[in-house]
Amino acid sequence: MNTGKIFLTGLFISFLGALPLGTLNIAAMQISVSDGIRPAIYFSAGALLIEMIYVRLSLVAMDWVRKQTVLFRWLEWITLLIVVALAVSSFIAAADPAVKKNVLLSNTLHRFWLGVMMSALNPVQIPFWFGWSTVLFTKKILLPRNDHYNLYLLGIGIGTFIGNAIFIFGGRLLVDSLNNNQNVINWIVGGVFAVTAVIQAWRMWRKK
Repeated sequence: MNTGKIFLTGLFISFLGALPLGTLNIAAMQISVSDGIRPAIYFSAGALLIEMIYVRLSLVAMDWVRKQTVLFRWLEWITLLIVVALAVSSFIAAADPAVKKNVLLSNTLHRFWLGVMMSALNPVQIPFWFGWSTVLFTKKILLPRNDHYNLYLLGIGIGTFIGNAIFIFGGRLLVDSLNNNQNVINWIVGGVFAVTAVIQAWRMWRKK
């Protein structure tokens, strides 16, 4: 297998996986709107670091990952609570002119570490990459070799960053087009988080 294809495979999968609306990319967009581009990039870098660690662990410890159903269940509940809190904070910021920012995303914690924390508590990416890695192993596209793993991870990192950049810079363009009416953005983002929470709760109910 050409090593360049392994890199491109990781990049393509991660880029497409970063495009659907989710907790992390919407959070990055709102940070770019309220705090600026650089804090949003720091946030995405922190989230990306954890994603790559999760992928690496899933590659070398697939049997262990498969058995951690109780851990994943707890992480799902924590994620649901975080998303609900983000939705409520966004709605509060939208409804109250005195509150211009989402207090959960615009706090004193450095955005890089905020990204690390939120990504670590987001279990959705674990089964996503576990499934894709299993498919690639089955098709002999990805082999259990360190050089394959490193290129795969590099592609994943770049692909996810490009996908997040669309939300980060797109959020700024959206604000400019709305004449800096941040309340509208807060209503939109709050609605996205609310829908995400409903979807998360429905998936958990289906599993139960």
